[in-house]
Amino acid sequence: MNDLVSLVDWSRAQFALTAMVHWLFVPLTIGLSLIVAIMETMWYRTRNEKWLRMTKTWMKLFGINFACGVATGIILEFEFGTNWSNYSWFVGDIFGAPLAIEGIFAFFLESTFIAVMFFGWKKVSRGFHLAATWLTAIGVVLSALWILVANAWMQYPAGMEFDPAQMRNVMVSFTDVALSPVAVNKFFHTVASGWVLGGVFVVGVSCYLLLRGRNEEFAKSSIKTGGWVGLAGIILTMWTGDGSAVQVGRVQPMKLAAMEGLYRGECGQGLVGIGVLNPDKRPGDDKDEMLFGIKIPKGLSILARHDANAFVPGIDDLIDGIELTADGDTIYTVSYAERIDAGKRAQEALAAYGRAQKAGDTLAMADAVELLKADYKYFGYGYFDSPEDAVPPVALTFYAFRVMVMAGGYLLIFFAAALFMVYKRPKWFDKKIVLWGGLATIAIVWICSEAGWIVAEVGRQPWVVQDLLPCRAAISGISSGSVMLTFWLFAVLFTGLLVAEVSIMIKQIRKESKRDILNDKND
Repeated sequence: MNDLVSLVDWSRAQFALTAMVHWLFVPLTIGLSLIVAIMETMWYRTRNEKWLRMTKTWMKLFGINFACGVATGIILEFEFGTNWSNYSWFVGDIFGAPLAIEGIFAFFLESTFIAVMFFGWKKVSRGFHLAATWLTAIGVVLSALWILVANAWMQYPAGMEFDPAQMRNVMVSFTDVALSPVAVNKFFHTVASGWVLGGVFVVGVSCYLLLRGRNEEFAKSSIKTGGWVGLAGIILTMWTGDGSAVQVGRVQPMKLAAMEGLYRGECGQGLVGIGVLNPDKRPGDDKDEMLFGIKIPKGLSILARHDANAFVPGIDDLIDGIELTADGDTIYTVSYAERIDAGKRAQEALAAYGRAQKAGDTLAMADAVELLKADYKYFGYGYFDSPEDAVPPVALTFYAFRVMVMAGGYLLIFFAAALFMVYKRPKWFDKKIVLWGGLATIAIVWICSEAGWIVAEVGRQPWVVQDLLPCRAAISGISSGSVMLTFWLFAVLFTGLLVAEVSIMIKQIRKESKRDILNDKND
């Protein structure tokens, strides 16, 4: 058992390491691809060489980031087969479909036209080159779409049924998988957050150029473009974030409870604005949830249900299977203890089906299928020993959510201030405190982005597929020592990759800061 726990923990750690490093590149790729396409469109319409230089400069940084994102993405997909083979078998027909579409269609679209972007200058017409740039940006977004469809299905498994003959889930409705509310909302939220990160990156790097005292017109024009893209992105991110909260409250209420550190809910539940969790609090005890907290009255009920008086269940409520009506009446649903029993019955029914199939007993097979269908909804709970096993890491989810929200609020102010200054108070960009603030915001937006990933994925734990497959049942049958070794190998590899990318980007940015970009037309 100890080796199993170690194997699960190291497999999760390795996948989390790879995913978080990959996520450093993905949103910037999404944001920069759009910004570059907008800049080239302006050059195509105006023939102003300023826009051509801006396009080529930011395109180089996009290319560096794109290459690193592809490298880490390939490693990430291979880990499904090496470390999570049981998961890959259990959901391969469903999870594999969007990944295949992403690889065959979206990735080939962007990889084909990215070559025209970088090497097609003066070899193809201006219109064709512009089309290639936009098709690359569209391909980047389509890649994100299918990856997010696959991820959303793990959060909310729809459009499938379990086939006992194959011992795996099979897709019955591609539409339900691709167009589930969770998938649609997650797609727009992620793409918009990429625009935010791309906008901050462009504004921040432009502030660095102004600090160096070069290319003022180039930098301020870039700030305008990045600022508008970022402002549109942060507004859309907040709007879709509201939709995400509703979806999480509907299909992943335990994640929502962990995001709030909420153990006992009530009608008109408040939202913690600032708070410190009680580290000694455990499900089922009588200790206070918070050591300190300031709540927005009825905020969580509004956020999760769009109803100020709605009941939002906490961790203990969910474990006990308790709901409340708006009038305060208690409703008992399915407790986690009952779900564990149901999951074990489903697993036993599946085992009975396997024995009957081996014996050729079709009647017993049919009986086993009926029993399996009755309890399959809670199949994954059968792997747990107690209800507390289904509770995610509360502290990490709680604090990551607050970092994401507070950083998001700051970014809204940041873009509004940057656009106000560049249009109405351009002289303010002569102040070093303003320029250093813009440069420092690059770090803040990446922290915000990673915090959002932590909320989405850590808050889903211990599930790989919500309610159907926990991590402990999804891993490959390999030794924990081999996973530990590859974890450290990947840590060294990714560190080297990050150092290389940052060094190349800084070198390129410094190169641009040492020349008068507007007068240099010999690229």
